[in-house]
Amino acid sequence: MAVELFRSGEHRCIAFNDLVRGDDGVQANQFLIIDHGQAALIDPGGALLYTPVSMAVAQYVALRDLTYVLASHQDPDVIGSADRWLMYSGAEMVCSRLWGRFVPHSVPHYVDTGGSDRFILIPDEGMELPLGECQLRCVPAHFLHSVGNFQFYDPVSKILFSGDLGASMVDDCGAIATRAAFDQHIGTMAGFHRRYMAGNRACRAWARHARRLQIDQIVPQHGAPIVGEAIPAFIEWIDQLQCGLDLIDEAQRPATVRTRLSA
Repeated sequence: MAVELFRSGEHRCIAFNDLVRGDDGVQANQFLIIDHGQAALIDPGGALLYTPVSMAVAQYVALRDLTYVLASHQDPDVIGSADRWLMYSGAEMVCSRLWGRFVPHSVPHYVDTGGSDRFILIPDEGMELPLGECQLRCVPAHFLHSVGNFQFYDPVSKILFSGDLGASMVDDCGAIATRAAFDQHIGTMAGFHRRYMAGNRACRAWARHARRLQIDQIVPQHGAPIVGEAIPAFIEWIDQLQCGLDLIDEAQRPATVRTRLSA
């Protein structure tokens, strides 16, 4: 079922959060932003999801008219379906310049040039991306799961599409809206973040930048969105988080983590 995150005039943000079937894979959210007839699809997933995601997107925009496919990073559950989107849509692929040489490896030989002529490569410092009458922002979040990692900020809806930062494994994807709810929600995020984020220095850099944005919703690739007074609580938690290299022991083994998101 599609969930409308925001709608005002010619601008819409839609989430698809129930397209992974049963035990086929980890729950994942895909997002569609539409502005004045142009559309961007964020983190569409791997081959497992191409058919249900393309059918869901087609309810809002014809695939041939899709403007961009945005990839926060290079993982298969983010952009493993790149070949199909290049074949069956008119979209340009947008990803970090670090992954511009790697994502085409998932594109079969029947796409001439591996589709590389349809890639927009984001520099490390980020960039703005025109969509309809607005400018989406590609926000650096390097080392927060990937060495070339970007989040996408929509200044119209004030939604930060945060990729794996904020990811949780929950049965209910309803918004986390209060500090009390966020405190309870930490347990669904902590193990994944401690293992998959590189270290507190990267967390602090992200928190400094996030505080300069006007954010009404933080919407991750997995699990529940964070809204209202839970937003500053989340930023504070990330700012203080000890993770990754902060936790490595003398035997060079990271801390043991047991979480369904660790697959």
